[in-house]
Amino acid sequence: MKIAVMSGKGGTGKTLVAVNLAAAGGRCVYADCDVEEPDGRLFLNPGAIVRREVGVNVPAVDAEKCLGCRVCVQFCRFGALAFVSGKPLLTPGVCHGCGGCATLCPVRAISERMRPIGAIERGDSGEIRVATGVLNPGEASGVPLIHALLSELDGAETAFLDCPPGASCAAMACARAADLVVLVAEPTRYGAENLKMAAELCAGLGKRRVAVLNKRMPGA
Repeated sequence: MKIAVMSGKGGTGKTLVAVNLAAAGGRCVYADCDVEEPDGRLFLNPGAIVRREVGVNVPAVDAEKCLGCRVCVQFCRFGALAFVSGKPLLTPGVCHGCGGCATLCPVRAISERMRPIGAIERGDSGEIRVATGVLNPGEASGVPLIHALLSELDGAETAFLDCPPGASCAAMACARAADLVVLVAEPTRYGAENLKMAAELCAGLGKRRVAVLNKRMPGA
């Protein structure tokens, strides 16, 4: 069973809840999918770390073969390719690595090369297997790294996913992989609005969800 721990905003105590669930879960996997600021390992302190680099395939254009037909530029809905001085120009940080431009090029002027975006670090903390996604600074999207991290959970009987805060594409990638979503919220008006947003995301994905009110305010 995969349990995603989400929050509509940062600072609700999502990671604290996630690591404690993992600590109470016996033999399990804790996957830190908050790849921009992974800090679950500070609580669990895993040892014998093994690191694997993760990258995305980005296009490389052979200028001599390119006809300047713009098929690749017109296809890219992310705006990663622009037509400059008669040839496609790539903005690597915007590319999602879908491979469509290389597939559609009529003269095979586009090949693919791997561009590193981060790494996955694996280690053990007692019975807990800790898998941490670490995104390289300056990367526009951590979604490909999260997908690579989630692929390592295949075969795990119990896994806890520490999701990125909010309701972005990165949080959605985690929620899609989960059997149950635990929404962590704080008892403030701002917290309630963000909890609602996260709950609506889970409902749209058809995911079972429960809520944890993580902080008790004076007089509440």
